[in-house]
Amino acid sequence: MSKQMTGAEMVVQALRDQGVDTLFGYPGGAILPIYDALFTQDKVKHILVRHEQAAAHAAEGYARSSGKVGVLLVTSGPGATNAVTGLTDALMDSIPVVCFTGQVPTHLIGSDAFQECDTVGITRHCTKHNYLVKRIEDLPRIIHEAFYVAQSGRPGPVVIDIPKDVQFASGAYHGPKNVEHKTYKPKIKGDLSKIKQAVAMMAKAKKPILYTGGGVINSGRVASTLLRELVQLTNFPITSTLMGLGAYPASGKNWLGMLGMHGSYEANNAMHDCDLMVCIGARFDDRITGRLDAFSPGSKKIHIDIDPSSINKNVGVDLGIVGDCGHVLEDMVRLWRSESLASDKKALEGWWTQIDKWRARKSFGFKNSDATIKPQYAVQRLYELTKGRKTYITTEVGQHQMWAAQHYHFEEPNRWMTSGGLGTMGYGLPAAIGAQLANPGALVIDIAGEASILMNIQEMSTAMQFRTPVKIFILNNEYMGMVRQWQELLHGGRYSSSYSEALPDFVKLAEAYGAKGIRCSDPKDLDRAIQDMIDYDGPVIFDCIVDKMENCLPMIPSGKAHNDMILPDSVEDIGAVIDDKGKMLV
Repeated sequence: MSKQMTGAEMVVQALRDQGVDTLFGYPGGAILPIYDALFTQDKVKHILVRHEQAAAHAAEGYARSSGKVGVLLVTSGPGATNAVTGLTDALMDSIPVVCFTGQVPTHLIGSDAFQECDTVGITRHCTKHNYLVKRIEDLPRIIHEAFYVAQSGRPGPVVIDIPKDVQFASGAYHGPKNVEHKTYKPKIKGDLSKIKQAVAMMAKAKKPILYTGGGVINSGRVASTLLRELVQLTNFPITSTLMGLGAYPASGKNWLGMLGMHGSYEANNAMHDCDLMVCIGARFDDRITGRLDAFSPGSKKIHIDIDPSSINKNVGVDLGIVGDCGHVLEDMVRLWRSESLASDKKALEGWWTQIDKWRARKSFGFKNSDATIKPQYAVQRLYELTKGRKTYITTEVGQHQMWAAQHYHFEEPNRWMTSGGLGTMGYGLPAAIGAQLANPGALVIDIAGEASILMNIQEMSTAMQFRTPVKIFILNNEYMGMVRQWQELLHGGRYSSSYSEALPDFVKLAEAYGAKGIRCSDPKDLDRAIQDMIDYDGPVIFDCIVDKMENCLPMIPSGKAHNDMILPDSVEDIGAVIDDKGKMLV
């Protein structure tokens, strides 16, 4: 039975009906009726961020760590445009987010009214879908439809732009029963005949590899469980993209580590030399493939993805299967068992012998120091001191992000949140707040760089206000580290504007917000300082002073194939490695 409500009341009721318990936002004139409706209830908790970009990243962190839809609420004009970076980030990384934006009254749209912008036009290319609500009668359907679109198929962000007069108008509210989109009906189950073909190809393979991505995690925990079962049944080696870490445990014997530009030697060489590549929920992006004409040239390729547009988009494949990773993996495991399929044991033994030779290079190794903290060592110690806890890791973007991916080891899905596709500096702190609110009793750590953290440092106020005890672990080398590394590689060591000459005192900054500040520069003191950070019941900024000129290695230089990597112990003049053609591919 329908009930009469204002548009603002409909928004709040719809959130409750969709199971939303946490909302990230920032008020403004065009969205005030919804804030007024929020004032009279206590089911949906509103988290006041200090910048709309942070609202979007917090919603991403909440969604990624919980498996639910993240929700944000921003005003018109600059409120909406400030959220664009976070929306684009969610689109690139396939994170389910619903963003409500206020808009000027319908009769003022197009008049350049105060705080007006064309939100639907601006967000058309950085969202999965968007809506401008022109009639109160359409509002309930649109809201429920938006949640369906955001989390169905390949997840992504959806914007609902609501003019102020629609928020004040009254109409009949309908709940989320039987919600579906008229045209958007993603295919969940894979084509069984193609899946049978895939497992037959797997049984015949001599040098196979499983290449997995964030799609496995987006599919839910069951997909990760089925992936682990498939690895156990086949004894195939497995690697993952940055976004897929945790779907298969890092302690698993078949784990080759992350692949790609800063991936492991064994993962990249196995990708290059394999005869069968099974891609599950990844998209063959440029950080993974490197030079396309040299990418795994001798392999047959199977691509499983819920997004049909991703198949044959960047890399041509021999067999494309459209479907949800979890459902396809379920069919693959069932068929492998029911048809009594078996891997080529003798060939696999030879393949693993070769992989073990690559593993022996220990490509994530580094030369440690007693005098200065090496950033790799800092991440290693952080991992060792937190691995026994329920820990969630977010990152900013840059060298520290790659070191975190290399040296922090994930056993479970949904424990790792990072900006993979867009590479957004400033992502980590608001994402950590979102993850903390979704997992109140957990330890949430943002592994940060001193440059990235300043992009959204104002969210320390949010952390303090809402008592989210997030820990910011800064690898402070005083440089925009990845920029400096590329300047060394490509521009003869001319470090143009990459040195931070006016950094704040991070300990005093923490104290100014009412948080705890810790600084450590001596390797001998590192364990004690990290433990102090973990033990403190509240937000912490940890200023870890690390080696200033350490490069993030191993690395596939731009323009090179996967089997042509720079290893930590194999190059002296890093600036002479990339040729002129490769410089254009960065």
